[in-house]
Amino acid sequence: MLQTSPAPVPAVPHPEGVSKDDFRAAMSRLAAGVVLVTAHSPDEGPYGEDVGMTATAFMSVSLDPPLVLVSLREGSRMDDLLAEQPLWGVSVLAESQRQVAGRFAMKGRISDRLLFADLPHTRGEVCEAPLIDGALAVLECRTEQRVEAGDHTLVIGRVLRAELPNVEGSPLTYFKGRYRHLG
Repeated sequence: MLQTSPAPVPAVPHPEGVSKDDFRAAMSRLAAGVVLVTAHSPDEGPYGEDVGMTATAFMSVSLDPPLVLVSLREGSRMDDLLAEQPLWGVSVLAESQRQVAGRFAMKGRISDRLLFADLPHTRGEVCEAPLIDGALAVLECRTEQRVEAGDHTLVIGRVLRAELPNVEGSPLTYFKGRYRHLG
């Protein structure tokens, strides 16, 4: 009996816009820097718990006052934590830190405590969150505003402290679904 492959399923457009697949494909053509967003939850256990999340939807918003924005999946562990904890950190990852980005981007991963255990970092002076050693820049932020946007929350944070621990490195970038090398 001759088997035929099924016809491709056409992308289903959103009632007021493009399909998720078409939108995802178009946005994958936008190169982005990669950051690790971190926060410390003082409520988990006797010493608290560190939480980390890889993000590419991160940007500068304002110079005066110094504001940044990160987009978090609604209901994610980081979204839930930052709804309660206003202080958080950002490590702008260097190209050599691809494994760090992958470690905190895994779905169904092991506890964040184990992910931080062997990762060289310092604790932020203001936010108490882990800031990754060797990052191109580290920022300590306080949430100024949260905006619901579809299936994400846009968190706008005031930068309280910024440092440049690695001025020689190249940035880790993400393009077409993969980490990339500039150059």
